[in-house]
Amino acid sequence: MGIDLFSKFGKTYAKGDIIFAEYEPGETFYLIQEGKVKVTKLIDGKEKILDVFGPGDIFGEMAIIERKPRSATVEALTDIKVLEFNKDNFTLLLTANPAWIEKLIRSFAKRIYEAKRRVKILLLKDPELRIMDTFCMLAECRNNVSKNYLDPITFKETIDSIANWAGLDLDQTRRILKDFERMNRISFGTGEITVKNINEFYRVVESKIKVMQKMGEL
Repeated sequence: MGIDLFSKFGKTYAKGDIIFAEYEPGETFYLIQEGKVKVTKLIDGKEKILDVFGPGDIFGEMAIIERKPRSATVEALTDIKVLEFNKDNFTLLLTANPAWIEKLIRSFAKRIYEAKRRVKILLLKDPELRIMDTFCMLAECRNNVSKNYLDPITFKETIDSIANWAGLDLDQTRRILKDFERMNRISFGTGEITVKNINEFYRVVESKIKVMQKMGEL
């Protein structure tokens, strides 16, 4: 993906530009070359950050797969350079570069799972549950571990990033994480957070979700 590809498919956006908005029709997807974007969605009338993508990440690919309106808004966090593909030139690109097929299929499958997992988190009303389930989601998606994992897990995350993942404001997230620290559920390092027992978080979240479902709150 060098100069030739950028000359054919490249686009640039300035910081703050909206690349596409939720509910717009979508016929293109993007591969980031330089810079970062944030993905947001309106939930209960409030904008929630679903993800932040950087170089090498793909976004907007569901337009190619589902042919449905955009499910989220993407905004440039910095000046960015992207490769923009539509269904026609994407097919030509894959024909010329078959090694991309497996890579993109894996990326699509992972993105679909993570997007559904994020929505599940954001539907939880209890902020403590959101943060617990955020760590569970990160354990699944970033560390490839399950609820039966009993050893401590260290995440390369900050209070800010956990707030973004959980769709909560920074002060609220900081208070909850400090409470977790006092309860010896987590510990802080430089640019990282260690969960002492992810199995406990899974058990609490699953138990509360069952209660909420019985009460018709989910």
